Amino acid sequence: MLNPLTPVPFREPGSDGSGRHGYPPAPEPLPVPVMDNHTHLDFRSGSLTVDASAALDAAAAVGVQGAVQVGCDLESSRFTVQAVERDSRLLGAVAIHPNDAPEYARKGELEDALSEIETLASHPRIRAIGETGLDFFRTEGEGLAHQRYSFRRHIDIAKRLDLTLQIHDRDAHDDVVQVLKEEGAPSRVVFHCFSGGEDLARICNNEGWYMSFAGTLTFKSARDLRSALAIAEPDRVLVETDAPYLTPHPFRGRPNASYMIPYTVRAMAELTGSELSGLCSGIAANTLRAYGSWV
Repeated sequence: MLNPLTPVPFREPGSDGSGRHGYPPAPEPLPVPVMDNHTHLDFRSGSLTVDASAALDAAAAVGVQGAVQVGCDLESSRFTVQAVERDSRLLGAVAIHPNDAPEYARKGELEDALSEIETLASHPRIRAIGETGLDFFRTEGEGLAHQRYSFRRHIDIAKRLDLTLQIHDRDAHDDVVQVLKEEGAPSRVVFHCFSGGEDLARICNNEGWYMSFAGTLTFKSARDLRSALAIAEPDRVLVETDAPYLTPHPFRGRPNASYMIPYTVRAMAELTGSELSGLCSGIAANTLRAYGSWV
């Protein structure tokens, strides 16, 4: 049986059962290893299940030597703690996603959930609180108040535990920045799957916040993202997959995994006119500053 993390050449649907839903081919390895600073190894992509060890093996083969496994609710945050204990190539982040916070609040369980997140975050290989933030695309009305409250609580946890804060920001740039400034941002902030334009990039440059670029950078419609990358301070730039989502062009719509990082990094080098080895070295150094050592 085909391992779902084994990259396979593209085949038309029905030719071998993988079709447009199979994993894309492996890219050429990077000259200097980097890390995927945001992935979800517990999430399924359609009918494909992910074996974490196989995923990390595939990534290592192309120069992606580690990853940050990210929790979005209690179940996935518990998984994250288990995953970082099993494989030293992983660090972890735990949180209640902004779109899940209203549901926990509706059930009267948000306070208990936040308390457990703080307990899980005490594990030495959990290096970030995230993903947390604001999402104005999927949540509205009363749910936004719960999002804001949860976001502020996550900021507090990150500051008290001296952990990096991983931001989920969807259609909420100004409000996310406002909350960070009102609460006082933690010493390390990462805008996961950076989705802003030049204005947000300038704010991140000024505040010393990291901008993490995903496969969305390669989408034809992503002009604002490319403009943001062009002015981002090199020491503020990270790379991620957000796997199994946001697979880079030309494989958009197929499942993503950490081994796909080189496609995005090469696009970043081309867009910025950077020498590939130097860009990889910079991304690796930035990632270590953001999360600490994997060793």
